[in-house]
Amino acid sequence: MASNRHLSRIIATQTLFEWGFISERFPTGEKYNVKEKITEINNRNYENYQKAVSNREFVDDLVMGVIENQERIDRIIKPAAPEWPIAQIALIDLVILRVAIYELLFKREVPPKVAINEAVELAKSFGGPNSSKFVNGVLGTVYRASDIYNPDDDKKKKTEAKE
Repeated sequence: MASNRHLSRIIATQTLFEWGFISERFPTGEKYNVKEKITEINNRNYENYQKAVSNREFVDDLVMGVIENQERIDRIIKPAAPEWPIAQIALIDLVILRVAIYELLFKREVPPKVAINEAVELAKSFGGPNSSKFVNGVLGTVYRASDIYNPDDDKKKKTEAKE
């Protein structure tokens, strides 16, 4: 069974995916109150898992953290995936990247390796055949370009690969 935090990330991803789909169709927001609509979507998605997920605050923080920082997060994605303009990235991959970058660079409560691995697992479950490789590559680039990057992490990977 998936961990509580993993399920929380699934809920957040589902909410943000649905929100992304709606906001693409109605970009001006004139047909709905943005915060109300996101809350409505998140509540519905949370209800599906509420018996298994005890940390509602984590789900809400991921969703609202991504929404509030989306422009900044997208500016981080652009140089990490130069061949893929934001509008051309599959919505599910984009949502997964946004959640992971929020956790990796804004929230900073889990080790970078955990944030990246969780995103790769979400991409394997919900994305296309190449989503996990794309997400892993973009997040690796983002991490290495960040102020939290530890070059020793790469050295550990090389040592482990040789063994």
